[in-house]
Amino acid sequence: MQTTSPHTFQIPVMGIAYTIDTPIKVACYGINSAISIIEDNLLEVMRKYYYQKNNETYIPITVKEEDYRTRRITDYLNLMQRIVHFKMERLKAATFETGSDLVKYFEMLPDASVLKEKYHEWLFTSNPEKKRVLEKFLPKLVVPGAIEVNIMTKVDKNNLDKNKEVIENGSDALTALKGYAQSELINSSVIFSAGMNPRLYNYMETFSAFDAYQWGCFHKKVIIKVSDYRSALIQGKYLAKKGIWVSEFRIESGLNCGGHVFATQGLLMGPILQEFKAKKQELQDSLFELYNPAIVTRGKIGFSKPHPIKITFQGGIGTSEEDSFLREYYQVDGTGWGTPFLLCPEATTVDENTLELLAQSKENDVVLSKASPLGVQFNYLKETTAEKERLERIVKEKPGSPCTEKLLVSNTEFTKAPICTASSKYQKLKLQQLETANLSKEDFKRQCDDVLSKECLCIGLSNAAAISYEVPFLKKLKAVTICPGPNIVNFSKIASLREMTDHIYGRKNIMQQAKRPTMFVTELRLYINFLKKEIEQTNQPSPRDFKNWERFCNNLIAGIEHYHGLASNNTLGNSIQFEEDLEEAKVEIMKILEFQLQIG
Repeated sequence: MQTTSPHTFQIPVMGIAYTIDTPIKVACYGINSAISIIEDNLLEVMRKYYYQKNNETYIPITVKEEDYRTRRITDYLNLMQRIVHFKMERLKAATFETGSDLVKYFEMLPDASVLKEKYHEWLFTSNPEKKRVLEKFLPKLVVPGAIEVNIMTKVDKNNLDKNKEVIENGSDALTALKGYAQSELINSSVIFSAGMNPRLYNYMETFSAFDAYQWGCFHKKVIIKVSDYRSALIQGKYLAKKGIWVSEFRIESGLNCGGHVFATQGLLMGPILQEFKAKKQELQDSLFELYNPAIVTRGKIGFSKPHPIKITFQGGIGTSEEDSFLREYYQVDGTGWGTPFLLCPEATTVDENTLELLAQSKENDVVLSKASPLGVQFNYLKETTAEKERLERIVKEKPGSPCTEKLLVSNTEFTKAPICTASSKYQKLKLQQLETANLSKEDFKRQCDDVLSKECLCIGLSNAAAISYEVPFLKKLKAVTICPGPNIVNFSKIASLREMTDHIYGRKNIMQQAKRPTMFVTELRLYINFLKKEIEQTNQPSPRDFKNWERFCNNLIAGIEHYHGLASNNTLGNSIQFEEDLEEAKVEIMKILEFQLQIG
């Protein structure tokens, strides 16, 4: 039976470790959450931990075994499913007593939920017979949240067999997909992030797990994380031609988010959401025109109408008012709350040292860095143990990291086999090259800084779970990297799961910054700063650069005009302040345009 979460929000994937066991923690309360399945060594550590915690026999899946990576992923997902099922059965069997998990389940629901209304009927009725009937009926309405998995499409290195030959369909992303497809998860979803990977999308055709078993019903759904409508249309059509339906497009702010950032050309969230709102039916119909003939060609029964498509949003949401506005005005089907949950140990796994660092973070502590070996900019919290370790290695003239996991190997500048730009090997070779490159002092320093800024994310984003649960991951490598969204500066309270859901639904306010600008203004400012930095770092701008910057500015101004149309809507908070923030930003953009005319 297809079940749907009773909540209006989900917890997105965060890093590698931070949501690695979030479904175990929150699914029994009906909350959807996502985990990264790309780091199989960490999954093996988690397998051992949870097998032993559940008093089940743990049998290692070693790297010497065939298809070990796929098997680790499949088994960990099956293990999570069993644990969630057990916790759900225990919750349903609980009594309606203060503090019980059953009461907690219903109390955390949104007030407009049908389940919450039924719970309130039980809570406030004075009729003993009705109370008794509802006590038997209510547990039957309880459903778990979905266990979702995230595959970052760009993390897809080839793997070799014993003869050093490339394993067919054995790359990192493909084996992750296979591990998920072969798992026992139902009412689940795979989320693809970071853009299109044709090899990965083509491989999906080989799995029936993603087929609809009746209209609108899938055991395993497909979700694509996108930054704009065009990306949704291109990727949706590519998959539709293969008979694969995309059930949800998860829009994420290009800059106002955690982890890697994929900036648009100044296209702001408001206009992007407006386009999805206006074209949702068109998108659905366009995909169905390709999807239905494709599944019929494959010998399957077609459908008379398109499957439903959800449009959801995540990135910098901080208040219940913003959450409600997104769902009511832009008609999104749900929202993602990530960064604030890093301060909720009941939902995420963050080691104590990093948790304290997050709670104390101020506005300038989260920066847009070049730490990622992928060459994509990265929202990064300063003063972490990983940053300290990286700087210490530079001081000792031993820059770079040992490359044990090799998930982000991609550079072939100096070697035949790809290596990671955060590795000691690459940085040594690159710095030697720069020393003989006849560069100006300024250019030499800039390029050296770029090389030395790279950090080992495979380990840094995995270690929090190993440290928190005191389970061995990698000997002597215990540094932690964390990549919250800029929104973390508005939160400093270590919160319970109940407090977080109460904040999301407007029953409580745990935000520390009373004068925080709206999420729309925050994103706008991030884009202005992003553009300024890009102009500043371009030594000899070409006519094409000027043209791109002009388009960027014009898109920002168009976004501001869109927001002026929203300012009268009181649900956004202080409309006067909103208008003033927009005008201030517009003046800044006009100055950038004037400056371009002067130097162009």
